[in-house]
Amino acid sequence: MGALVSHSLLLRASDQVSDADLVSRARNGERWGREMLYRRHAGRLLGLATRLLANRGDAEEVVQDTFITAFAQLAALREPAAVGAWLAQIAVSLVRRRIRRARLLRRLGLDRGADDATLEALADPALTPEERTDLALVDRALDGTSAACRIAWMLRRVEGLPLAEVAALCDCSLATAKRRITEADRRVAEHVGGQWGDT
Repeated sequence: MGALVSHSLLLRASDQVSDADLVSRARNGERWGREMLYRRHAGRLLGLATRLLANRGDAEEVVQDTFITAFAQLAALREPAAVGAWLAQIAVSLVRRRIRRARLLRRLGLDRGADDATLEALADPALTPEERTDLALVDRALDGTSAACRIAWMLRRVEGLPLAEVAALCDCSLATAKRRITEADRRVAEHVGGQWGDT
C-alpha cells in the first residue's frame, strides 16, 4: 500500500511541475521527469494518432515511437515549455509515414486488415444511421487523398485546431496547409456533398 500512496503522491506532485522543468529533469537523466512527460502527454497523442490513422494499434505504436524519438532528441529541443507541441509534431510526422506505408502495402495486397478507429467507429453512439453513413463516406473520401491532405484536414476539421497550428504540426507553410485542407474538402464534398466551411 505504501508504494501505491507514494506513486499517487508523485503523480499529484507532477501536476505542479511545468513542462519545462520536466524536460530539464529528463535531460539530466531523471527517470521521473521522462515518466511524467509520458504520462502528461501520451493520452492526448494517442487520441490524435488514433483519429489520424483510424487504427488504434498503429496509433499506440506511433505514441511509443514518438517518445523514443523525443527522448533521443531531447537535447535538441529549443523551447522546453513547448514540449507538447513538439511531441505532437513528431507524432504527426510518424503518422504521415505510417499512412504512406499502409497505402503501399494495400496496393501490394499486403494489407493487415480493417481499420478499427475510423470516424464512423469513433462516433457518438447516438448518431443516426444516416450520420454514420456520412462518416463512412468521409473516411472513404479521405482514404483517397494524400497522407498530407488527410492529416491537415483531420487536424483542422476533426481536431478543430487553428490553421497556424495545423501548418506547424504539418511542418508546412500556412498557404500549403490551406491548399491541403481545401483539396481534402473538395474530395469529401464529392463523396458526401455539402460545404465544409472556410479553411
